[in-house]
Amino acid sequence: MKLVLVINTLEKGGAERVLSSLGNSLSNRAYEVTIVCLNTAVQGYPITEKVKVISLLDRKNKDTGFQRIRYAALTGIRFSKFLNRERPDFVISFMTSANLWTGTCCLLLNIPYAVSERTTPDHTLKCFNSLMKRFSYFIYKHSRAIVTPAKGIEDCMKSYPSFNRLNNYKVIRNPIFDFKTVHAGQVHSRNYILGVGRLSVVKGFDLLITAFNNLRHVDIDLLIVGEGVARQSLCKLISDLDLQGRVILTGAKDNLRSYYEQAEVFVLPSRNEGYPNALIEAMSLGCACVAFDCEFGPSEIIENEVNGVLVADQNIAMLSQGILKVLNDPVYQHKLKNRARLIRQNNDLEVISSQWEDLILFNS
Repeated sequence: MKLVLVINTLEKGGAERVLSSLGNSLSNRAYEVTIVCLNTAVQGYPITEKVKVISLLDRKNKDTGFQRIRYAALTGIRFSKFLNRERPDFVISFMTSANLWTGTCCLLLNIPYAVSERTTPDHTLKCFNSLMKRFSYFIYKHSRAIVTPAKGIEDCMKSYPSFNRLNNYKVIRNPIFDFKTVHAGQVHSRNYILGVGRLSVVKGFDLLITAFNNLRHVDIDLLIVGEGVARQSLCKLISDLDLQGRVILTGAKDNLRSYYEQAEVFVLPSRNEGYPNALIEAMSLGCACVAFDCEFGPSEIIENEVNGVLVADQNIAMLSQGILKVLNDPVYQHKLKNRARLIRQNNDLEVISSQWEDLILFNS
């Protein structure tokens, strides 16, 4: 079967990682997989040689009004020509803009497709004007499935008029990324708390740094692995709290396995999520985890004080208390680590790929 996966780009990001892993996995199941990127960007994750990757546009110019119209026309023309030439058996798209392009072109060419929302609709569909909301509803209504990684995203979509009438929702969790290699030695000279993710406001690392400052725990550091636009503001916060040398922004790392395995605690301080990859990665590698109960995902992953600690959304005091409880109680920490590893039973890549394959075979 010919299968096409569609996304904006393959640069580093949660949806991009999931789609890359899914493409690799399905290509090993005798599917002819092509990944279509709406725009060109540096590829963030490894793609097997079995998977063909094409980009429709290389948007280097500033998006003026005229350029946006030109890019839209080129995207529609090139994508339609590609689909008409290849005639795939099924198309799957990730993220709202890719979903709308996919639905439009597939409907015109009578090709079955599924769309997938990967983050809170409050930041995507809710921001559309009434015309775009009606158009999105039409595209999603005619898709073979609206796939979300968390039930909370589905519930949020159903809170919008019309979307609550749709009955083609399906939850398929994110797979655990498989880190192939292990770091040769210790990644840090002292015990540390770990945060992982893009340095942006939404990831909440300012909240984590503040919670860490409240610990007054002199025998442990905080490592934050990732890169992004919030680096400067986070550096200023570290300086203002006099935490230089205790809070380390390591930059992005390709292989996080040893960082997870050697951490005393992993913390997810996000203001919102879709379904946090870093959390399931940490749990799968036996790291004791503490997370805000943000929208969406953590409450569907963590059973509080069984396989992790879930604290009230953006409550810094409770975050500090949750971290301290893990640090100060080795027996409790050991229990959380052992139970966390069980997430592999439901989120293993082969398990998740089989769920996607069932969707494809049933709807193609």
